[in-house]
Amino acid sequence: MNQPMQNRALPQVALESTVIAHGLPYPHNLALAQEMERIISAEGAEPRTIGVIAGELVAGLNADQLRHMATATGIRKVSRRDLPLVVAHKLDGATTVATTMWIAQRVGIEVFATGGIGGVHRGDGADISADLQELAQTPVIVVCAGAKAILNLPATLEYLETYGVTVVGYGVDEFPAFYSRTSGLPVDVRCDTPEEVATIWRAKRALGLPGGLLLAVPVPAGDEIPARVIEPLIAQAVAEAEARRIRSAEVTPFLLTRLSELSGEQSLRVNLALLKNNASVAAKIAVALAGERSGVV
Repeated sequence: MNQPMQNRALPQVALESTVIAHGLPYPHNLALAQEMERIISAEGAEPRTIGVIAGELVAGLNADQLRHMATATGIRKVSRRDLPLVVAHKLDGATTVATTMWIAQRVGIEVFATGGIGGVHRGDGADISADLQELAQTPVIVVCAGAKAILNLPATLEYLETYGVTVVGYGVDEFPAFYSRTSGLPVDVRCDTPEEVATIWRAKRALGLPGGLLLAVPVPAGDEIPARVIEPLIAQAVAEAEARRIRSAEVTPFLLTRLSELSGEQSLRVNLALLKNNASVAAKIAVALAGERSGVV
C-alpha cells in the first residue's frame, strides 16, 4: 500500500478514481478531481484520491497520477473482485465505490465522498452492484447524492435495509434521486448538521455493528433536473441498453454517457455539481469527527 506523505493532524476524506477514468470525459474529469481535492482542503480536511498504479494500491494519488487516470487508455475499472487481478498483473486500476471503501478503511479513513452509489438495476433485479454488500460490511461513511437514478431505487433501499445499512438524509426526509432532490422514498433518519452525523457514526461504532453509513445529500436546488424531465430520458437510455444487450460493468457507463447526450449535457453538469457538493459535506463531517475525538464539539 502506497501512502504518500500527509498531514496526520488533518482529518481525511477518501475519493474514488472510477469517476475520473470512466465516469466523465476529459478534460471535465481532471478538472473535477482537482476541484474536489481543493474543496476538501478548503474545509480543513485532507483529500485522498484512491487508485491502483502498476499493481500498487495508492491512498492519495499525486498530481501526475491524477492526470494519468484522466487521460490514459486501458485503465481497468476495479471492484473488489478485480483487486487480486490488477495487483498480480501490475495493472493500473480506477477504484469503484466498493473498492475505494475497502482501501480507505485499511488506511484508517472513515469518510468517503462520491457521486452516487451503485445498487439494484432496473429489470429483473439480478444485476446488483457490489457497492451494496460493501456498505453492509465495511465501516466507512459514504457521502453521496443517493443511488444513481438509472437504478431501481426502491429495490436498492430494500436491499440496504435487509443488510442493516442506515440511510441518513442530509437536510432532507426523502432519499435523493441523484439528478433530482426527491424520490418519494423515505430515509431512516434526517440529520441537519455534520455533528449529528458524527454522533450517529460514533454510536454505531461503539455498538460494534458492522458496515458503513450511507449519507444521502441532495443535489443543490439550483442544479437539479426534476424527475419528470429526467425520467423519460432514463427510460429511453435503459431501453437502448437492453436492446443492445449491454450487461454487467458496461451498463452504468453506457447509461450515463447516453443520458448526457439525450439531455444536451445537462446531466453531466448536474453530476459535476453534486460531486463538488458532496466533497464539501464529506469534509465537514470528517472535521466534525476529528473534533469529537479531541473533545472539541
